[in-house]
Amino acid sequence: MRPAAVVATAAVSVAFGYFAVRGIKFSSTWQALGACNYWWLVPSLGALAASVLVRVIRWQSLFSPTRRPPLQSLTKATIIGFFFNSILPARAGEIARIVALKKYAGTSAAETTATVVVERLFDVASLIVLLFALLAWLPHVSWLEPAAIVAFVCLAAVLALIFFGRLAPDRPRPLVTRLLARIPGLHEETISRMIGNVVHGLATLGRPRQALAVLGWTFLSWFLLGLSFWFLMIGFDLGLSPLAGLLVVIATGLAFIIPAAPAAVGVFEAAGLAVTSAYGIPRSHALAYVLVLHVLNFAPFIVAGLLILATDARSSRVSTVSGARLRSRG
Repeated sequence: MRPAAVVATAAVSVAFGYFAVRGIKFSSTWQALGACNYWWLVPSLGALAASVLVRVIRWQSLFSPTRRPPLQSLTKATIIGFFFNSILPARAGEIARIVALKKYAGTSAAETTATVVVERLFDVASLIVLLFALLAWLPHVSWLEPAAIVAFVCLAAVLALIFFGRLAPDRPRPLVTRLLARIPGLHEETISRMIGNVVHGLATLGRPRQALAVLGWTFLSWFLLGLSFWFLMIGFDLGLSPLAGLLVVIATGLAFIIPAAPAAVGVFEAAGLAVTSAYGIPRSHALAYVLVLHVLNFAPFIVAGLLILATDARSSRVSTVSGARLRSRG
């Protein structure tokens, strides 16, 4: 990644982190960390795992029925994506899972990229729908106007993708192919194949029943994640309802739009504290909850990602050794 991009994302995280922790009494935060009932991490982790599984199923349903990768390959690619999002800035894990799925299932990178773009639009749009649908039961939040702007942008993007997916043929017109082939490194056959794969990846938007199923899986994943966040609230004795956990999901989910340092350090804390402050929870106490919540949302993916990468490396070494032995015998 370019150094300028790394510096910029780090600066964003530092700025958000500063505004998040200014005025915090760290002695009170430490005390809250010691008083937490960490047994509530067990159901919280369980709900988190369930939400990830639902997201994997949702990703599979974004592909055309005849071109869907196996669930196992999608699960491994998803975990690899979370792993690299935790160690690289600007959510670079999205690129990693596209590459991983091509390795595990042979799925075209262009088609996978199209499904990832649609997935992100569904994520943001569903979070904003939840925010406005639950507004009557939520405390006052100051970021409704920016959320409305994001909603308008997402709607425009969805309409543009629907228009492209419906009108674009599986194989582009010869004139378009010849024009794009002038770009260095691109050939007419490659361009034709890439555009066809992109159209397949956007096919969900043109099938109302399939799009509704994807939207249903999306909402279910957010509800499960909200339940995970709420279980940890019980551990810290915050005295909040499950809707508070869902509002933290909405705030942190929308905050991930902002390019930031690995694991969205600083941005995650600022979003979480914005919600708990709206409920009147003392910031020093709430920071303890937000910090543990942040660890809960990246540490398991670090462990799982390392296990998958280690297993892949071992399988690769075994294949290499086996191939060498067969060649020597030949």
